[in-house]
Amino acid sequence: MAVWNRKTTASSSEGSPERDQERGKTHFESSSFEAPSDGPVEHREGTELRRGLAARQVSMIAIGGAIGTGLIIGTGKALAQAGPAAILISYTLVGMLVFLVMAALGEMAAWLPIAGGFSAYAARFVDPALGFSLGYTYWFKYIITTPNQLTAAALVIQYWCPPERVNPGVFIAVFLVVIITINYLGIRFFGEFEFWLSSIKVLVICGLIILSLILTLGGGPDHDRKGFRYWQKPGAFKPYIKTGSAGIFLGVWSSMINAVFAYLGTELVGVTVGEAQNPRKTVPRAIKLTFYRILVFYVLSVLLLGMNVPYNSKQLAFAAAKSNSASASPFVVAISLAGVKTLPGFINGCILLFVFSASNSDLYIASRTIHGLAIKGQAPALLGRTDARGVPIYALGLSASFCCLAFMNVADDAKVVFSYFVNLVTIFGLLTWISILVSHISFHRARLAQNVPDSAMPYRAPLGVWGSYVALFFCVLIALTKNFNVFVPSPTT
Repeated sequence: MAVWNRKTTASSSEGSPERDQERGKTHFESSSFEAPSDGPVEHREGTELRRGLAARQVSMIAIGGAIGTGLIIGTGKALAQAGPAAILISYTLVGMLVFLVMAALGEMAAWLPIAGGFSAYAARFVDPALGFSLGYTYWFKYIITTPNQLTAAALVIQYWCPPERVNPGVFIAVFLVVIITINYLGIRFFGEFEFWLSSIKVLVICGLIILSLILTLGGGPDHDRKGFRYWQKPGAFKPYIKTGSAGIFLGVWSSMINAVFAYLGTELVGVTVGEAQNPRKTVPRAIKLTFYRILVFYVLSVLLLGMNVPYNSKQLAFAAAKSNSASASPFVVAISLAGVKTLPGFINGCILLFVFSASNSDLYIASRTIHGLAIKGQAPALLGRTDARGVPIYALGLSASFCCLAFMNVADDAKVVFSYFVNLVTIFGLLTWISILVSHISFHRARLAQNVPDSAMPYRAPLGVWGSYVALFFCVLIALTKNFNVFVPSPTT
């Protein structure tokens, strides 16, 4: 299957490429190319998604859509486990990998906006089997992540309302009804809602970064100019499992795994492009904003965090043992160490907002993923049907039904079983990134085989196909070594 439409003045039948038997390559009679039309590909009546996402909505979702508990809470565990220099290195390296993945996805999405996201690209450019498996892997990821986010929201509320007063299942039910309603109201309402939620998240993160910088420079109540003091004592690196250089390396690598979890969901832009109003202009802008988000919100925030909190702080160790509340955030630890009062409650409210936004967008991704599989004949046709507003109501209903898994957390014995599902999320995310990179490499080979010039591309990945090869190598390596601590004996064993 050709990966583009073409203009030609040749007398041969339309759409039939000449075969060069001597070279074994496909080429076209004309050198004038154009990208495919903006319309979804091969839709049946009643299965089309409504293109209602404006450029500003996609751009803001690209900036703040994936910001969640992985950044505002998960960095505390990484800091306590590996040290400030280790998390700076790992978050920078994984951020570079994420940008290469997004650039590869952006090159395909700008050329061929299509419903179903990257699973459609895997099926079109690599093999239908890969698209099938990737689609279901990604759907499994989000029907597990969504109830996990609902559980996190219930835990956050326990900061104000302990479970002895109100059962957490009540809050899970309330949040579930709200996110289903938001998704049911259509893409325009969802886009506007996520736009404002993402805007608030961006403002909160910017505020925390500015506050962290002020505290680092001695602007807090303690007037202590910290600088890089904690990089010297207790140190920039904390050995993990082993001692010496081996322990430092394992600490850095363990924080790589934590960084992957913090970055998961960045590929949300690849799913929303199917409902963007002008994908070829929107996608390149979203990729650029993703780069700045990685640089500022992740790399800069972990740098400042490591300057304000020593990795051996008792408060940080306490935070790392918590679940999802203000006391679990390393930013709250930094604020507390500097003597600032009353802010933990505000930070807890921000965390609740982050978790709610994440659960809302996760349900959106789950419903669009199974809808994309259905319109390709890889899921029951009913799941591909949309209503008059372009909402895949049956796909939404099926995905929402799995959110009831969150109620397992009401019983203590079920939490163990549910934690096994949650542990799958990271590997599902890595498999998604790997599949995107493989699809981009195949897409690039197809372009070369059919002589599509770079000038015909609406957007090109900055490092081209070589960036995808490098990112693919490291993503596979991280996936294979994700649970390395199981195989590394500690000094006490």
